[in-house]
Amino acid sequence: MGEGDEVKSKSNGTPRPKSNPGTPRPVYTTPSPPISAPPSQLHSPSLTRSPLLASPDYIEPSKTPKNSTPRNSTPRIRTPRFITPLSSPIRAALKLTRLDPHDAWLPITESRNGNAYYAAFHTLCAGIGIQALVLPVAFPILGWSWGVISLTLIFIWQLYTLYILVALHESVETGMRYSRYLQLSSVAFGEKLAKWLVIFPLLYLSAGTCMALVMIGGSTSKIFYEIVCGGTCSAGPAPLTPVEWHLVFTGAAVILSQLPNLNSIAGVSLIGAATAVGYCSSIWVISVTKGRMPGVSYDPVRPPNDTEKIFDILNALGIVAFAFRGHNLTLEIQATMPSDEKHPSTVPMWRGVKFAYLVIAMCIFPLAIGGYWAYGQLIPENGGMLTALYAFHRLDTSRFILGLTSLFVIINAVSSFQIYGMPVFDALESVYTRRMKGPCPWFLRSLFRVIFGFFMFFLAVAVPLLGSSVGLVGGVALPVTLAYPCFMWLKIKKPKKDTCMYKLNWLLGLLGLTLSAAVVAGGVYVVITKGVKVNFFHPN
Repeated sequence: MGEGDEVKSKSNGTPRPKSNPGTPRPVYTTPSPPISAPPSQLHSPSLTRSPLLASPDYIEPSKTPKNSTPRNSTPRIRTPRFITPLSSPIRAALKLTRLDPHDAWLPITESRNGNAYYAAFHTLCAGIGIQALVLPVAFPILGWSWGVISLTLIFIWQLYTLYILVALHESVETGMRYSRYLQLSSVAFGEKLAKWLVIFPLLYLSAGTCMALVMIGGSTSKIFYEIVCGGTCSAGPAPLTPVEWHLVFTGAAVILSQLPNLNSIAGVSLIGAATAVGYCSSIWVISVTKGRMPGVSYDPVRPPNDTEKIFDILNALGIVAFAFRGHNLTLEIQATMPSDEKHPSTVPMWRGVKFAYLVIAMCIFPLAIGGYWAYGQLIPENGGMLTALYAFHRLDTSRFILGLTSLFVIINAVSSFQIYGMPVFDALESVYTRRMKGPCPWFLRSLFRVIFGFFMFFLAVAVPLLGSSVGLVGGVALPVTLAYPCFMWLKIKKPKKDTCMYKLNWLLGLLGLTLSAAVVAGGVYVVITKGVKVNFFHPN
């Protein structure tokens, strides 16, 4: 038959044209092989995988027989998880990305088998620590009323910004899962601006905290040895110097830092959280049960002029802000969890965060209020409640309780060193993996962590300063906790201008930046006027 010939339809006998020649089949293109990843990585959401990997019609090239035709001419592509349906108007703007192989090689995202319990352990270990013991130092300046009010408001404020970070970890607007604070800030502010605004505070909150932990852990190790010996060790070898105690603590922290990834230190975080709750509770209970010290006064400190009074108040607010940390680790902790469209990681993460901050509130508020009630204006600026315990109750408290409290402080410092050092380990290994296009060898990973640990030891011994600089430090890190998450929500979620969320986040974001600048100014003023006692290479 020719091109114009007709054939009868089998159904009703009506003629129908015959297509000649036949419709050609589309050319089948062999898809590229998937990127290899460990089994734990396959639990991460499909929005970070290639669409080909989500298709049941995908056939690996090695398993495709020669001269064979695939079941379907064109592979069927599913909509990746956390991506809105094809009918959505924002569907075209969403990014479909392949599984980043670097996530499978880095310590934060190497394992995605976390759960709500792990999140609670990590959050509690990162959110409570030695910085809480300095809270009563702010009360002699703020007084009873404003001290409690500022502590309560900042606690609620930072809990709200923590919720924002948990919600932004999996973003439908961009179709991505952000596993690090710097990644989320780069999307919200742009890479260049994020580097200027975020890198230095994050560097302090990780490396600076590790340096402070070496200082506190080393000095407390020396006190613990003296309490245990009780003057009976003089007949033995000469006691260690403060530098040697710092070295002992650093050695223990470096050995424990060889655990490979963030999920592997969940047990360490549990121990660190338990010991933090233990020493915070024991310190405020001892202080309250022993009663108020003789000559305690609760009258706010009155500086000679109004300028100094304003800057002292700002420095006190910086001390309160310094007590709340851990926001720089929230996205990293949530990144260790599996996630899909039915069970997003936001649910277990927020459940763990709520439990952790309930425990934190039960420790921080009694510690601040009870400590100020017991010591008033006598509270030492250096060390806060821990120094007050040794200074005022060393003779009327059993050595067992004092020694146990000191041991809890040491264990918590070693444990907190691991979780705060993990972002630095991740950044160091990221440089290697992106240049070498492969995972970091175990010996190089160990070398990175040893170098970092002993560099923190060098800084802790060379520049041992804390004390009156706590307010300044709190002001530097304050935007990461109180301001930046609000602007990230506005930039990514784009709420309407007439909504409460839009106005609230703008208000809190601007207030956070203003408060940060004012607190930094107050901290600088206090450091200039009162001075900072720095014993270079002679830690106490």
